Amino acid sequence: MNTKNKKRVFAGFCLFCTAIISLWVFEVYVPHSFSQKTTTVYRVQKGFGEREISRQLQEQGLIKQSMFFNLYVMATGNHGALQAGNYALSPSMSIAKMVKKFVLGDVVKNNITIIEGWDIEDIAAYLEDKSIYPKKDFFTASLQDFSIDYDFLKDKPKTSGLEGYIFPDTYQISAYQSPKELVQNALNNLDKKLTPDMKKEIIVQHKSIFQIITMASILEKEVKTLEDKKIVAGILWKRMDSGMPLQVDATINYITGKNNRSALIKDTKIDSPYNTYKYTGLPQGPICNPGWDSILAAIYPKSSPYWYYLSAKKTGTTIFSKTFQEHNLAAYHYL
Repeated sequence: MNTKNKKRVFAGFCLFCTAIISLWVFEVYVPHSFSQKTTTVYRVQKGFGEREISRQLQEQGLIKQSMFFNLYVMATGNHGALQAGNYALSPSMSIAKMVKKFVLGDVVKNNITIIEGWDIEDIAAYLEDKSIYPKKDFFTASLQDFSIDYDFLKDKPKTSGLEGYIFPDTYQISAYQSPKELVQNALNNLDKKLTPDMKKEIIVQHKSIFQIITMASILEKEVKTLEDKKIVAGILWKRMDSGMPLQVDATINYITGKNNRSALIKDTKIDSPYNTYKYTGLPQGPICNPGWDSILAAIYPKSSPYWYYLSAKKTGTTIFSKTFQEHNLAAYHYL
């Protein structure tokens, strides 16, 4: 082959390589459509590989050629690395960008909000209503023993479940996140908030974290403001120290499932370890999942001359009394 022909072959080879590279760049890095920006939620099923994913993406019009998707996954060493979940995709995304999402697990997440004062039953019903988990699955997760992983659970009776410890907050849940993982997120949240200084203070007071959470759950149900919670915490701890029954209506509501402002006399006679009219001391365990203000108030109660309190029927204002006679008079005026 003479020099002239060699140059032609070389030029043709270079042209061919340029065409291949251009096609690769165009197919992999240029979106299928710049105009179609509508987002579609695409679900990668567990166990799916790049072939199943690319076929579905092409069928849904999100990519042009499944072959280039597969080649790109192999070329970048991501075979078997595409994660399951729901993804927000659009034809205006390139194959390279989609693959990056799948590899990083950049999934669509749902926000769920656990309200202060909800109990396990309330949370389970809420999650089922939002079609996130069946109630029984969340109940099962809340009964597991996590004390090996969390020191603040070690003084909790193993039979009491996690009532009180599912910290109220907004959490993000992805498609394949289990109820156990949500419980762990809530426990992690509470663990971060309970500082070493707080734990030391609890020990100095000769109390346990379980007792603090139980008291906080009562405060959550009884009064609204942080200041009132602190005063009521002082009253209730004082009653306990003196051997006086707590006589908290919220504990009766926990037993009966009612939402009465004042407990019925017949209900206060129910034989239950949660009945603080019948038995002295704290109830058997927390009656709800308390918010941060209630936990703070339980740890740092405010001393006062009061022994009694009630919430005014019309305004919700907390009325404090020093004696039982004053309390009866307040009940006459405000309930």
